[in-house]
This record gives sequence, structure tokens and C-alpha cells, in this order.
Amino acid sequence: MEGMSQNTTPRHVPLSILDLVSVSTGQSVGEAIEASMRSVEAADQSGYSRVWFAEHHNTSAVASSSTAVLVGQAAARSRRILVGSGGVMLPNHAPLMVAEDYGTLGAMFPGRIELGLGRAPGTDQVTARALARSDGSPNAFVANVTDLHDWMDSGVASSGLRAGVAAGTRVPLWILGSSTAGAQIAAYMGLPYSFASHFAPDALLPAIELYRSRFNPDAPTAQIAEPRVMVGVNVLACDDDAEAHHQFTTVQRMFLSMRRTGGRDALQPPGDFEATDGELAMMEHMLQVSAIGSPDRVVSQLESLVELTDADELVTVTYAHDPAVRLRSLELVANAWGLSV
Repeated sequence: MEGMSQNTTPRHVPLSILDLVSVSTGQSVGEAIEASMRSVEAADQSGYSRVWFAEHHNTSAVASSSTAVLVGQAAARSRRILVGSGGVMLPNHAPLMVAEDYGTLGAMFPGRIELGLGRAPGTDQVTARALARSDGSPNAFVANVTDLHDWMDSGVASSGLRAGVAAGTRVPLWILGSSTAGAQIAAYMGLPYSFASHFAPDALLPAIELYRSRFNPDAPTAQIAEPRVMVGVNVLACDDDAEAHHQFTTVQRMFLSMRRTGGRDALQPPGDFEATDGELAMMEHMLQVSAIGSPDRVVSQLESLVELTDADELVTVTYAHDPAVRLRSLELVANAWGLSV
């Protein structure tokens, strides 16, 4: 993001949080979940717009396998912030069950639950085959999202299947993606779109352009009148640049573990590590959409990203071995960006 030009009057869009419930070395899953819930409470009090939980499987580094359970706990531990999935990987699930889970949450926490949907499995191929419950092809995905829309609206899909607990909850749907394919689906269906540029930056600008140019507000599934784009960004703020970059080595080590072991290792403490030139190039490429440093530097980098993409919102992803470092980063960014409740 270095070298992006700056507007004379930078635009501060809403900020949100994507949480994978990272598990650090020496930390139990229960402790990781509790740390995540404390960050939800802080985000609720600091002015972040939403917090989402991302579905992942067969990894020791994150504990966000069951998004509906985490969403329910987060909503119960907060007052006003929107809570949802970022996302539910729909091919892993029976769509009717997703409607019933998130419809139930929508009934329990009216107006505060969201359902972000992705078409990728969120895991390796062996685990994906074990999880597979619905077709992941684009046409099948669109059909399943249409059913979810209908269940959240009338409670009845075109097939006649009913999801009574979801009827009338009108849980907002988002399409998630890391390529132009997801952008095309979101535009076709008239739904908001979130791009995973925090780990897959390559198609960021083409996907946004395609989505905006093809957006169909008259689609039967449309829930918004104009395109809405949310862009993912890795964020880590500390009191000074050097400490932030030191803490960010935890994230670099996590991506290195993903390449070497498929993410089998828990989050490692910050520090020096050895990597080949190819591994370093991989990490730098995947993590290029990042804002790391002091609060002022992070704000400047986020402003540049907004200018580059004209994003309507940014969703921040923050990993840290020490939960206190992550919590401090969330609060520093909220204050520096000017968030308020």
C-alpha cells in the first residue's frame, strides 16, 4: 500500500472486524474464545460497525469452526454492534439448517444478525469432502442463496420447504469472495459484497469494478438499492512502528505455517524466523493489503486503501499472540480513526 496517493480530505468509512478466534501457543480453545468475546465487548464500546466470524476447519491456529455458536455468544455479550458470519461456507452445510440457525439468531437478536456467505470450503480438500453437504458450483450457490433469502423473508422457499423460525427475520445477506466470480454473483443478486483482500489481493480492483458495473438493484433477492463494498485489511497498531512490526511477525509466522504444514500450528509468539526467498515473497504478496505501525501510520495506510478502492467500509483482521496486544490495537485504531458509539 506504500505509494498510494492521498486525497486532500481523506474519507473515514466505517470500520468492522473479522475474527477467526486465533489460538496461541499455551492457550486453550476456551481461553481463545473468551479472548475473542472480550474483543467483541471492546469493539461494541469503541464504535466498530460489525464483527464477523470466519468459518475454518482442520487447523490448530483458529477456533472459528462453528460460526453460529460464536455469533450467538458474541451477540449476547454486546449491546449494539452487528454480529455475523464472514462467512458461512455454504457448500459445507445444508442450506435449510443455515436458515434455521441464523433465523433463530435473528429472532433472538432482532436487527443485529448478518449472514455472510462464501463458496469456498474454508479448509483443505480432504476436510472439504468430509464436510460437503451442498453443491459449490456457481449456479447451485445462487439457488441456495435464493432459498436463504426466501426463508429469511416469508419462511418458504420456492420448493415449498419451510423454515418457520427464520420467517420475517430478514437477516441481511452478504456475498464474500476473493475473485471476480463472487463479485459477479453478488452483483447479479443485488447483495452487498465483501472482498477478502487481507489474504487474496490479486483481483481486488477488477472484482470491485465488475461488481459495481453489473449491480442489479431489481433482482428478486436484492436487499440494497446501490452497490456496497467492504474490503478486508490486516491491521496491527501499537504505540510505535517498531513494536507493531515486531508483533506482526506472529502473522508472518502463521502464513509460513500455512504454507509448510497447512496451518497445523498454533499462533507463535513474535520474533525472528527463517524463511526461503520464495516463502518471503509469498508472505509479502498475500499480506500486501495491510496497515501496520503506530496509530497515525495505520490511519494513513487505511486512508490510502479507501482512496484506492472507494470502499464503503473496511473490515479489519488483527492477529496477535498476546490477546492484550490485539485488544490494544483495536482500541488504538478506533480512537485514531475517530469511531464513536
